[in-house]
Amino acid sequence: MRLLDLSGQQFGRLTVIKRDGTAKNGNATWLCKCSCGQLVTVDSYRLRHGITVSCGCYRRDISKARLTKDPRTRKQIGNATNLPLVDGSNVAARTKLSSRNISGVIGVSFDKRSGKWAARLFYHGHYLLNQTFSDFYDAVDARKAAEQQLAKTQGATINASAEGE
Repeated sequence: MRLLDLSGQQFGRLTVIKRDGTAKNGNATWLCKCSCGQLVTVDSYRLRHGITVSCGCYRRDISKARLTKDPRTRKQIGNATNLPLVDGSNVAARTKLSSRNISGVIGVSFDKRSGKWAARLFYHGHYLLNQTFSDFYDAVDARKAAEQQLAKTQGATINASAEGE
């Protein structure tokens, strides 16, 4: 079978630069430059049949346009409880009281096995606080102290990075 030379041809946002090898299925692969500047290697079949038309930027642009035009999405923009992670921490979990929480305080729960109150603060994949207390109010005080310590640490980190700019 004769190899088609696709060099210089444009497929969607992709311009073929040169042949880049052979895919596992036997099809030729081509090095392409996307209109956004990204280089990508694409199977010739996917190029010629319009399956791949960009490096992925086209799909991102379409998704972004759909989201910003959707009134339901626009209504939720800026709502912190919709953000899954900010600086590696779950915002909703830190600011919203779980329906399973019987203590009424975020990060404080009752352990039925030990019969004690547990105070926890989980941040960036590590427990900053994970202690048990006999008294509920001691657990609440420990949680609040850990939150204040974290806020001071974060404030110092933000100030230090601002000074370095």
